Amino acid sequence: MTQPSDKALVPFVSVDNMMRLIHHVGIEQMMRDLADYVEEDFKRWELFDKTPRVASHSDVGVIELMPTSDGEAYGFKYVNGHPKNTSEGLQTVTAFGLLADVYTGYPVLLTEMTILTALRTAATSAMAAKYLAPKGATTMAMIGNGAQSEFQTLAMKAIIGLRSVRLFDKDPAATEKCARNLQGMGIEVVSCKTPEEAIEGAQILTTCTADKQYATILTDNMVGSGVHINAIGGDCPGKTELAPGILSRSEVFVEYPPQTRIEGEIQQMPEDFAVTELWEVIAGRKPGRTGDRQITLFDSVGFAIEDFSALRYIRDRIKGTDYFIDLDMLADPDDPRDLFGMLQRAKP
Repeated sequence: MTQPSDKALVPFVSVDNMMRLIHHVGIEQMMRDLADYVEEDFKRWELFDKTPRVASHSDVGVIELMPTSDGEAYGFKYVNGHPKNTSEGLQTVTAFGLLADVYTGYPVLLTEMTILTALRTAATSAMAAKYLAPKGATTMAMIGNGAQSEFQTLAMKAIIGLRSVRLFDKDPAATEKCARNLQGMGIEVVSCKTPEEAIEGAQILTTCTADKQYATILTDNMVGSGVHINAIGGDCPGKTELAPGILSRSEVFVEYPPQTRIEGEIQQMPEDFAVTELWEVIAGRKPGRTGDRQITLFDSVGFAIEDFSALRYIRDRIKGTDYFIDLDMLADPDDPRDLFGMLQRAKP
């Protein structure tokens, strides 16, 4: 059997190799690196193709494709969201992604993105908090202690210097799991019995719950002035976490309005509800936080450019390492016009 040529091979980062890479780099350093890559791409936002994700909804969840291109590279992520999976011993979210060269159309990277998405989501949250949270914020309420909670906490520690997290989940086992995982990570962990208790003394309020329903995790009277809300649980139509009154009192920042108006907290608001695009703040075109008493809200649903940044980082980071294997993915006949001849010559 003939060996595939170099042109046939695509680097593939498996779950095992992704975990090896994270431990090699260090999870907090990787969060900082990813935030830097996302920030770089937000500064050149206008170069990118932008489209709301292509979603296939069912009664039990959603399967989505998230594509974008900067004209030189093209990336997409396949991702699902199935809240009921947890009760069946499965992940709510799984993902993989691909990066390709626009000039040839050839893929240059295939990678797991279940773990990578958790990292990039957390890195993006902390990057936003750098611009929007009160200066010197040290305490975060983490409401919803599922798969994303530890990543969010460590990203805030690595990027803005968070020192304390106050945990609440309606399932005490989730809070116990999160507190256990954060032991020895250099952050004070306080487990709370109610969301109100979790919010006490917190300058950043992060909501990350999974139920696919209109929910009110934060009621209007729970949110005082001067805080930053990091709302990351809402990511599809019919799924929200905040009382509309909170949105009315907040300066709301979003990734891509056509997507966020369908999937984010602002789906509850009129179509002309005023928002600021986060990239404009990062590019220096619009202000972020402007006052101590202001409530800022990052209504984050996740956008394809963040995945593109993560794919770009992994492509750069694995060069010269053994954190990938080569997959024989692309047919490469000696004569590009003779694909059939290549097939025939492989006949046993």
